[in-house]
Amino acid sequence: MLLHTINEVRAQVKEWKKQGLTIGLVPTMGALHDGHLSLIKKAVEKCDRVVVSVFVNPIQFCPGEDLDKYPRTLDADNKMCDDAGVSVVFAPNPNEMYGEGQMRTNDFLTYVIPPFFYVNKLCGKSRVGHFDGVCTVVNKLFNIVQPDYAFFGQKDAQQLIIIKKMVKDLNIPVEIIPCPIVREESGLALSSRNKYLSDEDKKEALVLSKILNNINSCYKKGVTDVEALKETAYEFLNEHHELEYLEFMNQEDLEKVPQADNNTRVFIACRVGGVRLIDNILLGE
Repeated sequence: MLLHTINEVRAQVKEWKKQGLTIGLVPTMGALHDGHLSLIKKAVEKCDRVVVSVFVNPIQFCPGEDLDKYPRTLDADNKMCDDAGVSVVFAPNPNEMYGEGQMRTNDFLTYVIPPFFYVNKLCGKSRVGHFDGVCTVVNKLFNIVQPDYAFFGQKDAQQLIIIKKMVKDLNIPVEIIPCPIVREESGLALSSRNKYLSDEDKKEALVLSKILNNINSCYKKGVTDVEALKETAYEFLNEHHELEYLEFMNQEDLEKVPQADNNTRVFIACRVGGVRLIDNILLGE
């Protein structure tokens, strides 16, 4: 069932709540791929009813980013969801989500602002305001759908950590279910932005997973000094790669660590062919 308005979704949710059914939410920006499908399948297995939101959220895009050209494939997304057993696909437009004319400037919107400590690093450092937009739209979706469970992929690990923090701090009655990264056979983490990559760029993009897997291999052999582990990355980089960050952090609170352990997640961001890609790995896995 494809719905476009908040009132339609709330009416449907009200009926499910009356029946005592459990509700799962999978928030997406569309252009669905097998990574999203893995979240949807887990939601369908765990919940009586599943809502997938398809919304390219304008307030999480920074100036100069790809809002206008971000892939929009609603018909294909809706079919994929229908085939997977999704109950409702919620596909609002920006005016439905934020009100007519409310996005003229930040002065007209109420935002959910996550803690500075969690956002002033990794993707948040170069994408100022991005996580304000993410938390705001996710909080709105929680209020609209009132899910018992919400499913998020580990590829966007910083986002996942921040959303879990928001849920805890704001006492939102939803359980966050983290789901593993899904990769192509080559090792490249699935992403809607992979559609921007040429065949040659896709080969070069494998540098992210190669760096992470090599670091994990070194860690398993006993290397725990973070600076030493970072040094192993440079042999994989060439003129096709613009490394933005390679960071080692506690996977619960994003605190930087000097010595790696089994609670350390390694985060990487790199531009390949002008496309910004991210990946991560939990050491010891």
